[in-house]
Amino acid sequence: MQVTLDSRNLNDRVGVYYDKLDAFAAYKGQRITASTALPTGYQGHDDVVVWSPYLYGAAVAVAPYLAVSLNQDREAGLLLVYIKAEGRLRWKVGTWVSGHYHLQANCPAFLAIDNGKGSGSAPSFHLQQISSCSVDV
Repeated sequence: MQVTLDSRNLNDRVGVYYDKLDAFAAYKGQRITASTALPTGYQGHDDVVVWSPYLYGAAVAVAPYLAVSLNQDREAGLLLVYIKAEGRLRWKVGTWVSGHYHLQANCPAFLAIDNGKGSGSAPSFHLQQISSCSVDV
């Protein structure tokens, strides 16, 4: 699945260096996709950075009970997953640059699933509700 994450730096005095950032999807607290590295870089004052990674989970092992629950939710046509981003960043104020801080973003995504029944097509996912993320630094 492809997701879009954005970061808005509303501060007119502080810049942000993203030194390492990975995104993945989780279901009931467990990863269901592999981590995807996001591009590193600098975000200046009042800038917006947008990332649109593809998250894949074909070879990710999940607990058996979780696989059953995931399949039940998928068959019901509704699925709550969390898109997460984790990494390290530094702040820049003038010429001063901070040490590393750990970043954790947790974004709920409530998906409706068209299982393709009767049409012979593959399942498709549709975002049902746009929610804001919780971010801890």
